[in-house]
Amino acid sequence: MNANLYALFAQGFPSDQSRCCIETLDQAYYSYRDIERASAKIANLLSSLNLSPGARIAVQVEKSPEALILYLATLRAGYVFLPLNTAYQRQEIQYFIEDAEPEVVVCSPKHFGWVSQLAFQADTKFVFTLDATSAGANRGSLLDRATPMSDEFETVHRDSHDLAAILYTSGTTGRSKGAMLSHGNLYSNAKVLHRAWAWQENDVLIHALPLFHVHGLFVASHAVLMSGARMIFLAKFDAERVIQELPRATVMMGVPTYYVRLLQEAHLNRQICQSMRLFISGSAPLLSETFHAFAERTGHTILERYGMSETTMLVSNPYLGRRKAGTVGMALEGISVRVVDEHGKACRQGEIGGIEVHGPNVFQGYWRMPEKTAEEFTLDGYFRTGDVGRFDEEGYLSIVGRSKDLIISGGYNVYPKEIESIIDDMPEVDECAVIGIPHADFGEAVCAVVVLKRFETLDGASIIQRLKSQIANFKVPKQIHIVTELPRNAMGKVQKNLLRQQYSTSI
Repeated sequence: MNANLYALFAQGFPSDQSRCCIETLDQAYYSYRDIERASAKIANLLSSLNLSPGARIAVQVEKSPEALILYLATLRAGYVFLPLNTAYQRQEIQYFIEDAEPEVVVCSPKHFGWVSQLAFQADTKFVFTLDATSAGANRGSLLDRATPMSDEFETVHRDSHDLAAILYTSGTTGRSKGAMLSHGNLYSNAKVLHRAWAWQENDVLIHALPLFHVHGLFVASHAVLMSGARMIFLAKFDAERVIQELPRATVMMGVPTYYVRLLQEAHLNRQICQSMRLFISGSAPLLSETFHAFAERTGHTILERYGMSETTMLVSNPYLGRRKAGTVGMALEGISVRVVDEHGKACRQGEIGGIEVHGPNVFQGYWRMPEKTAEEFTLDGYFRTGDVGRFDEEGYLSIVGRSKDLIISGGYNVYPKEIESIIDDMPEVDECAVIGIPHADFGEAVCAVVVLKRFETLDGASIIQRLKSQIANFKVPKQIHIVTELPRNAMGKVQKNLLRQQYSTSI
């Protein structure tokens, strides 16, 4: 059997391939036949480039149906898809290109100049562009080259352990790690979620998530493709537009920020949500306040779940059954989740410990980091997530913290060490500490506490301005506090817990 993820999805496509797969807000329709033919053209283009087996295709483009089709074409051609956040700046992109050594880079036309310079310096063979304008007209050299190609393509045979994608997830040392996900990893999770969330061919998903993230690229898109359903494709989340589309939809996935913003809309009510059967939240903690407020306004209880770039989805509140505020539910079918103490011993119910997981969805390891990979797995094969949690008396898991100071802001992972390194390099700065503080809209906001060198003057606005030219906007601190010293314990370690307490109400 061909374990290529696309081939497996194609088995679930509707028998009538004229049925709509993607519908955009400017009323463009992409049938399943369109998806098949368009992905074949791009797959033929990629195959014509004589790339190495397992070549990486790095992609940093704005969200569009063609961007999703490019992902499917990469799978069909047997190559490895490498999605990159559209907010990443030059310094970040340079690292990813140098580390992953992609043979093809696809970027937005407006970034072609500097991206192609970085790519060709790193010996990348091909750089293409792909763009979707506000009017819906899609342009770029990728489509120009693909258009004359045949619209038939025999999907390349792949085994389940062959790589399908690499997703970079930042490390606490500041060096990003590439999580390697196989065709089998992704298919096993799509199949489990298909059953767990009762997907049907007549479902309509509101797809407002980005395509460079596990949530939007894998969880949301795979759910639709797996069931032969349809998605209403939004280039970005817009609360007012989402509410307009709710009467035509059955499922929505989002980060907690989406639900906070929907609640701010006066038109959100039970009647608007009559056709909906499921609202799903993930990628960041959902506040109990939001959970209960949404249920009261809409009559729908949000289903919260938990996953990671390295594992896709691990745990989910039940589709049928009680969904508990403040929890992410129970382990999904075929996945083992345990909570252990610092000695690796299983914690009792209610005790807090490190979360470890095992299952067919767990990644193959970190790209070119065998030592780091080995460190993150236990002797009996469980992956140490770095998250801290506890099980309650009914077996529901709650995430209570993160052992590596990870900040999740608006659903995006932010690692303090990366930002601290850049601020510390500023000539006026002596040292700094970056923390996450509660934020009603984003869940957590990035906050930097900075100590300047003697006699130096630098304000928070200037620091933020410098950071905006170096890192993605979601990593830039919402607040900068200039102080004379950082609190330390007897061992000289900065006490970030005290900083969080001090500034937790500052936003």
